[in-house]
Amino acid sequence: MKTSRLLLALLAATLLLSNCGGKKEEKEEPKNDLESLQEMAEKVGKSSDEAPKEAVDAKLLKELLPADADGMPRKEASSEKAGAMGFQVSTAQGTYREGDSSIEVVIADVAGTGAIMGMAAWAMVDIDKETDNSYEKTTTYKDNKAFEKYDKNNKDGEIAVILANRFVVTVKGNNVEMDKVKSTLDAIDLGKLADLK
Repeated sequence: MKTSRLLLALLAATLLLSNCGGKKEEKEEPKNDLESLQEMAEKVGKSSDEAPKEAVDAKLLKELLPADADGMPRKEASSEKAGAMGFQVSTAQGTYREGDSSIEVVIADVAGTGAIMGMAAWAMVDIDKETDNSYEKTTTYKDNKAFEKYDKNNKDGEIAVILANRFVVTVKGNNVEMDKVKSTLDAIDLGKLADLK
């Protein structure tokens, strides 16, 4: 399944990112993907101060998807939970379309393992970039670290927010005004999401 492969790829990428900056090792024979992933998981597990938590039931995340995106009807909704080597990710995804405009909402729980870096690398930096036709910046949304960007020419935008150091909510719009993207995020009960365990 495509979503399963994406989630497992995210876990692998996260483990790789979490392992960066470690001590260099001597060159050795290349390992296959599974061996490399297992080795990275062991190293991350040893270096982590906190044991991985259980990701919430993906169906609970799906229940938080808005019924519509600022009036744009929802065409599809799905949820999935995947894991590898003690790391888990639960996701819910909603797709909203009207004419040639679309919005995608993804709610993810990375269970507070540091895997959040795989979905929100921007959380570790400050960004404030602007051109005549576009911008991207780190900001805050309801007292939570957030990131947003928008391209006026293509009318493509994105806003993402981190909650409780484990949940990442991302809203992406194609051929829409940024206000519609933000209104869609406003429709998600972030308080309820942050309280999930």
